[in-house]
Amino acid sequence: MNVVDTRRAKPAAKLLSGNAACAAGAIAAGCKFFAGYPITPSSEIAERLATLLPRNNGVFVQMEDEIAAMAAVIGASMGGVKALTATSGPGFSLKQENIGYAAGAEIPCVIVNVMRGGPSTGMPTRPSQADIMQSRYGSHGDYPIIVLAPASAREIYDETIRAFDLAEICRSPVVLLYDQVIAQSSETVALGAAPAAHAERKRASGPRETYKPFAVGADGIPAMARPGDGYRTHTTGLTHGEDGFPTQNPEAVDRNLSRLFTKLDHHRELIDSWETVRCDDADVVIVAIGISARAAKRAVELCRAEGKRVGLFRPITLWPFPEAALREAVKTARAVLVPELNLGQLRHEVERLLGRDRVEGINLINGEPIGPAQIAARASQLASEA
Repeated sequence: MNVVDTRRAKPAAKLLSGNAACAAGAIAAGCKFFAGYPITPSSEIAERLATLLPRNNGVFVQMEDEIAAMAAVIGASMGGVKALTATSGPGFSLKQENIGYAAGAEIPCVIVNVMRGGPSTGMPTRPSQADIMQSRYGSHGDYPIIVLAPASAREIYDETIRAFDLAEICRSPVVLLYDQVIAQSSETVALGAAPAAHAERKRASGPRETYKPFAVGADGIPAMARPGDGYRTHTTGLTHGEDGFPTQNPEAVDRNLSRLFTKLDHHRELIDSWETVRCDDADVVIVAIGISARAAKRAVELCRAEGKRVGLFRPITLWPFPEAALREAVKTARAVLVPELNLGQLRHEVERLLGRDRVEGINLINGEPIGPAQIAARASQLASEA
């Protein structure tokens, strides 16, 4: 009889930084192309992939700047492969025109933004969470985009894989948004085996002569032509009809932009993700992402030890914001506290959904993270007043 030592069947634990976990997740997701330009505190992603991609039949390219890097990623994706770029705030700003192009032309790709202190070149080695609104509204016009906000090395690995899946399914840019502390802190992570199957973009089929590159079915997502399959396609950043060619016809523009802007609604069950901690009876709910959420989770423990009913709502999908889940999480709460490393960007979204009367923030912009004790002190006070 063969005896199996189940301890050996468990995945080996590794000490990984958040950025290293991102690179590992990209390989596990089937990424075959990376283009980027070095920038602190995201450079470790590029450094890892410079080694990992060639070993996995992929291509790594260091471009001359961030604008070109984003353009290269778009081109690689249109060529049929899963593509990634990584940057930080200043580089993310430079990528915005081409991110808008990818959204408008519905080109799947993944962009990592490791947030650092700003504005401008700011504090390259200090954390910030001030790119929340830029990640959603950084380019001009109305367009859809998915933004995921992981809060640990393990979650960065998982959400990187999910980012590629969502990009392929929804034909959309997907942004991974996390802060410098999460990026460069090392944690023990058991990654396990890579997924056996990955989501793939919907491919053109049927008669070539009737193919329209932006015609859609019930899911709102157009089928994408594979290079070499013989389907003629036209791709432009101009407003276009179902045939892909530019148009300013008001009816066609309204129809196609409306479809573009609402297509994610068909896939919210795949997109939306969040974590709740002890919200069922909470008088105070803390809403936070990234390193602030890590501190807030400890603050919940401190408050509960004092008998104060405090909970945590953490949006993992930041955009589109999980509105229904937030409202459910705060249904018993009389106060909502939003700690963040900026001057109130996440709080503004929470106020939009819940009103200003019961929402307040804790804000820090000096390059230091917010500590659990500071969050717990204010949450405890609010719970006493509730």
